[in-house]
Amino acid sequence: MADVLIGLGGNVGDVRATFQKAIANICGMTQAALVARSSDYVTPPLGNEEQDPFINACIEIETSLDPHALLFTLHKIEHKFGRDRTRERRWGPRTLDLDLIAYDDVSIQKPELTLPHPRLFDRAFVLVPLVEIAPDRLITGRSVSAALAELSTAGIERLPDLA
Repeated sequence: MADVLIGLGGNVGDVRATFQKAIANICGMTQAALVARSSDYVTPPLGNEEQDPFINACIEIETSLDPHALLFTLHKIEHKFGRDRTRERRWGPRTLDLDLIAYDDVSIQKPELTLPHPRLFDRAFVLVPLVEIAPDRLITGRSVSAALAELSTAGIERLPDLA
């Protein structure tokens, strides 16, 4: 079984409800065990987009799917929840974004998949929820918490847990 970190994001619709359903789909469709789930965080949109703030979270799962099959499944789940990658603007509004952050210690650099995620250490909106569930996780030799310490977390706020 591989230990996998996945980032979740969205800013269209009831994002927190979408996260709950998407996580159930991830576990069901990949026959994965949910190891950990972060809190949800409100985060400012990336880029100069005039759009609603995002909600971001991270999960850790264990799965026997290989990285390419897992990415394919994550894209199917995004589509199921209304995301059309062919019609959206980069960093634009979306119902659900599922990013494969890390898959064990696997390193892949292919056009369709780069692991670990190539912009992980530049994104506080991923590292803040990730540090909650895997602060000591080493990714390319860097701990998640040490990477976060180098970034500003301005505008990122933890949301209260859902009842």
